[in-house]
Amino acid sequence: MAGILRAKRLVGRKHEDLTEAEVYGFNTSTFLESLTNKIRPLPDPYSNFLRIGGRFGRRVRARLEKRREQRWENTIFFGYDTGFLETARWVKERGAKCVVCQMDPSSVEVDLVKLEEQKWRGWAKAPLLVPEEYFTWRKTEWALADIVMVNSAWTRDALVKLGVPFDKIAIIPLAYEVENLSEDPPPIRSESEPLRVLFLGQANLRKGIPYLLEAAAQLRGEPVQIDIVGPIGISDRHVVSAPPNVRFHGAAPRSLTREFYEMADIFVLPTISDGFALTQLEAMSHGLPVIVTPNCGEVVRDGIDGLIIPPANATALANAIRTVLEDPERHQAMREEALKNVQRFGLDQLAKNLGSLETRLTGIQPTSDFDVHSI
Repeated sequence: MAGILRAKRLVGRKHEDLTEAEVYGFNTSTFLESLTNKIRPLPDPYSNFLRIGGRFGRRVRARLEKRREQRWENTIFFGYDTGFLETARWVKERGAKCVVCQMDPSSVEVDLVKLEEQKWRGWAKAPLLVPEEYFTWRKTEWALADIVMVNSAWTRDALVKLGVPFDKIAIIPLAYEVENLSEDPPPIRSESEPLRVLFLGQANLRKGIPYLLEAAAQLRGEPVQIDIVGPIGISDRHVVSAPPNVRFHGAAPRSLTREFYEMADIFVLPTISDGFALTQLEAMSHGLPVIVTPNCGEVVRDGIDGLIIPPANATALANAIRTVLEDPERHQAMREEALKNVQRFGLDQLAKNLGSLETRLTGIQPTSDFDVHSI
């Protein structure tokens, strides 16, 4: 019964602001296909991504074929990687412009993770296996698109290494709309309490978890408590042998993540590679300074609302945590600046960025006459 109720919620899910918009969804068929995938799974999740993306693209194309009055030469089609190709081929033949959003650094990221697997043998619960077909599919999408949209300079630089022309790429950061942002500065942490450090996300090699555990070991005996929240992708023996100042909480429902943010003093993201990492903005919306590597979206202003450290460097991470621990006044100033910084990434800014993208494609300022379709 619970499963049926969840399925009904998925089928009827639509943002309240889209009540007057023309919206199509394929939730029912997708739900049924997910059951099929569990019964007859493919050898790796990435092959499944291609199967799902191909089916989705064909359904979108079939829906668009019914738009008899559509002026395709005045249309911009937007799609996400792996779900873009099937539809984009069809609309481009009819004169439309196409934008594909590439969410991550593709094979550059995969190669980095494989190097981490070699360095930290036995840590990953399962090796990362990605078929070459997956990368070939993406390269075909990039070649077909008029613009490849990414969310960070890190991803842009990776795609340039993979052969995408620099001037074909547009960087548009993700948006985060803050609800009920408090104008009052966050309370100052009592020096009698430990500094609460939060990591929230997939606890795996790509996110730099081994370096966080090494940093925790260097901070042993200091008033620091590290909470790791999210699906655990490292072996059980390394979870059990973690330093005593680390707590693994496992996956948490969305309703509980707010509590972890509110209990924390700072947020850490020692990632090896991320397309953007929306958790940076989530953390800042709760007044948390962020310690991060440069291998993700450009959010943190180093020394103002957080600290930027080199990737794969446990000592730099430990020292950054100490910097916050040993200077309460600086910590408080960073908390206040984090609340200000997150407001730069709202929906209004996203609208301006997308408007600039439209101008880049058409050579004219955005107007209501130019149709943008995203299904």
